[in-house]
Amino acid sequence: MKTKSNLARILDSGQFAITAEISPPQNTEFDTIRKNIDLIKGYVDAFNVPDGQAAVVAMASWAVCLVGIQEGLDAIVHMTCRDQNRIALQMDILAVSAFGINNILCLSGDPIYFGNHPKAKPVFDLDSIQLIGMVKQLRDERKFDNGELIVGTEPRLFIGAAVNPSAQPLEAAVGRLKDKVSAGADFVQTQPIYNIEVFKEWMELVREKGLHKQVKIIPGITPLMSLAAARYMKTKVPNMDIPDVIIERLKNVRNKEEAAEEGIKIAVETINQLKQIEGVAGVHIMTLQREELIPKICNAAKLYPRP
Repeated sequence: MKTKSNLARILDSGQFAITAEISPPQNTEFDTIRKNIDLIKGYVDAFNVPDGQAAVVAMASWAVCLVGIQEGLDAIVHMTCRDQNRIALQMDILAVSAFGINNILCLSGDPIYFGNHPKAKPVFDLDSIQLIGMVKQLRDERKFDNGELIVGTEPRLFIGAAVNPSAQPLEAAVGRLKDKVSAGADFVQTQPIYNIEVFKEWMELVREKGLHKQVKIIPGITPLMSLAAARYMKTKVPNMDIPDVIIERLKNVRNKEEAAEEGIKIAVETINQLKQIEGVAGVHIMTLQREELIPKICNAAKLYPRP
């Protein structure tokens, strides 16, 4: 890359990177966005914004990213294959790069049936691996998907992908990572990690293939704020591995406040364990519209101040 995002700079320096997610509003108001950006400023190296997460309408990822850039933060825009074909995706890739967004997370997109618009029609002209390859071609070969050359400045994006290290079998999950690295991913952010032992097994397989030297791996962290939330994720969310010991810990609290504190404590313990695993380049904190928890987690895990 001819220019580096702040995230790329931190990762390339070997420092432990911190990214966090800001939820886009389901309206046209910027107030909550600015409040959340102020909350995380100084605590993260870059922030993510989901795009049509769970197939529910909210402000576009790129728009929220632009607000964060105005406040001096490095943004990671999400783009999904569900809602746009390759023409529209390339148009948006040119636009976000032109406006100073330096990172992109390439995603398939949650299925339509997850959401509340059952009449919507999915696109899926590309899959996430093909999208990664297209962004890399635009950046490195300065060519559009049809092979035509870009005349002028090409989009210079640090390319991200998503992986789920809890998906079974683990070998298949590693194979999925390898495919995304081969397509051009510079970094990957994972689904939330709760079973640290299974994640260690996955990372061992990753290291055996040398993938940890080819891509920056940033595990996801989502604090469980209640026993009900933990049980729901364990039983209803596919490929979400939540050990029984975590369920038991949340059973032993007396009220909602204690449950929240225990959830944060478990998240911090997980971060401290992740720091010790060879090949882990940082953590990605997702608090599901509880952005005020991000500084608390960063402070407790001694991730603040940032370099």
